[in-house]
Amino acid sequence: MVINNLTFGSIIIDGEIYTKDVTIDNGLVKKRKKAESKKYRDTYGHTPLSVEENIPWNCKRLIIGTGHGSGLPVMDEVNRTAIRKGVKLVIMSTPEAVKHINDHHTNLILHLTC
Repeated sequence: MVINNLTFGSIIIDGEIYTKDVTIDNGLVKKRKKAESKKYRDTYGHTPLSVEENIPWNCKRLIIGTGHGSGLPVMDEVNRTAIRKGVKLVIMSTPEAVKHINDHHTNLILHLTC
């Protein structure tokens, strides 16, 4: 996979423009469906990443790109679930996370703002 461009609010992966958060699950790019996490917005001041979302757990390492300024909250249950599943969870800014897009056995969740 090739990141052609990453800016606040958009990313171009293999020539395709995405303007919403994405997940990368074994090389397949999908829109992050965060509807299930929206109920926690008032608690966190932002829609967090919760285990109620379709998280791409089928990997050895899951990198969560928390945005340009690392503003995406990640709920504690996500970390506990990663431990139970034997997945190494790594949380970093999205600009840092995209550097790992081609790492073996690694899936990503990329927040494109904040």
